[in-house]
Amino acid sequence: MRGFILFAILVIAHAHSSIAALVIKGPDKPVLENDEVTLECLLSDSELNTSQVHFEKFSKYMNKWYRLEEESMYRRCIPGVILRREVSQLLLSIRSIHSYFHQGLYRCVADNATATDNSSQPLAITVEYMRELSVYDVSSSSRKFIKENLLVTLGEDVEVECSTTASEAPQYFWQKYGDDWIVPSSKLRLKNVRMEDGGDYTCMAEHPTLSSLKKSSTISITVLTATNSRLNQAWYDSTNLVLMTSVAGAVLLVLILSITVFLVRRAKQAKSTKGPIDDHSQKKPIYTASVESLASTSGDKQPLV
Repeated sequence: MRGFILFAILVIAHAHSSIAALVIKGPDKPVLENDEVTLECLLSDSELNTSQVHFEKFSKYMNKWYRLEEESMYRRCIPGVILRREVSQLLLSIRSIHSYFHQGLYRCVADNATATDNSSQPLAITVEYMRELSVYDVSSSSRKFIKENLLVTLGEDVEVECSTTASEAPQYFWQKYGDDWIVPSSKLRLKNVRMEDGGDYTCMAEHPTLSSLKKSSTISITVLTATNSRLNQAWYDSTNLVLMTSVAGAVLLVLILSITVFLVRRAKQAKSTKGPIDDHSQKKPIYTASVESLASTSGDKQPLV
């Protein structure tokens, strides 16, 4: 009985090995965004050739596998993909891999069999990435983006935050230029700001598992006295007023010029509608009247005796 069971197991294992002839291989190191990646579909222990197999990608949105074809209309869903067939393998190359388009599950499938009968084990492609850092002033209820410089008033409480998106939640650190302290947080809080608190502050973000993925952003914090703060606010308000006035004046000037051009064109069009025939017909009565007056004048004259 045991011998029969062992024989059955061997038969099943042999049948499974003959069916599972398709193997998919991918990169053996972490994939970073914008890397070039190549997937291989190998035809080991099989009578198939590369013309009888294809790649498939799983769509988590449609919850199904879809075939990757060589025609361009099928590659629109996954831009930058190139399929190449060789004697014993089918290659899928991605020139610049992106987490949104290319991340997911891939497999090789034979054309003349169902997926459960003859397909490779799925290969998961994970794309590691980290976007650029953004720094915000979150001292008040509003969240204001800081481009380069942040003006604060002496004695105020200041809170800034940096953030980014990444394949894994990054670790954040704040550091001031010239000082040796480091704050392990995405937020930097300065209470009762002093003049010496002014300077350059750098936020750093690091990927938790890939040290090569890191970003940084530096801002300048300028501390103003209450008087300078009011003057700066007044200058800012006056600048905005001048800018708004200039814009309104420019709009009014463009409007006046547009109306003037329209009126000039209208006058030219009205003048062009009067041809030479109309002018001649208007002048003809005057000419006729002159001839008649001359005739009547000559008729009244009596011959000299």
